[in-house]
Amino acid sequence: MAALGESGPDANADDPFARLGLSRDAGFEQVQAAKARCLAEVSSDDQARAKIEAAYDAVLMARLRDRQQGQVSAAAATASEREEIAGSMPSLPAKAPVGKVLANLRSKLPDPSQSLSGLKPDWALVEGQGRYVRTIAGIIGVALLLLSAGSIQLVLALATIGVFLSQVRRGRRPLASLGWTLLALSIGLAVGSLLNLALSPTAFEQLALSPLQIQSLPAALLLWAAALFLA
Repeated sequence: MAALGESGPDANADDPFARLGLSRDAGFEQVQAAKARCLAEVSSDDQARAKIEAAYDAVLMARLRDRQQGQVSAAAATASEREEIAGSMPSLPAKAPVGKVLANLRSKLPDPSQSLSGLKPDWALVEGQGRYVRTIAGIIGVALLLLSAGSIQLVLALATIGVFLSQVRRGRRPLASLGWTLLALSIGLAVGSLLNLALSPTAFEQLALSPLQIQSLPAALLLWAAALFLA
């Protein structure tokens, strides 16, 4: 190698270039290779390794000094610049693989299956004191509806609010609770309308109920059942 001394590295030499076996115009790759080779030769001698590291640092300092004074060849100046850049440039963080980024993104997104599970109806009879409260309230509401046509709007309004609050207290989300409550009310009113169409005027007289009471009765019963069973 042209940049290496003819006698090879001298571990006892005072000159750092001689200690690494380098000439004054050695290039960057040659300095690095000389350092690696010398360290490999004294891998088990900590004192010798320290001397090689010190010689390597001294070579870098000598290169920098010579470059500042304009006393260095073009090849050595290029090597010195590369050594300075390599020592001062911070290492860039490794780019995360695209697959890992997508996996992290998917883990932060809500699970669609869990979101849809909150929309499905769950039927379970309410337990404890709530069962008795709902039963008594339902009996009173149906009785008022049958006895007085003027109480229809009040009964249906209170029943709607009661079903909504019942679902929320049992763990269903407010928006889903509102949807199921309005669905029960709509189905009940639709069934009542069909009953009105099916019954004759004589049937209304026999039942002593107005068409509005007939239409509202299925809705009240369905809301009552929803308050007891819909969770």
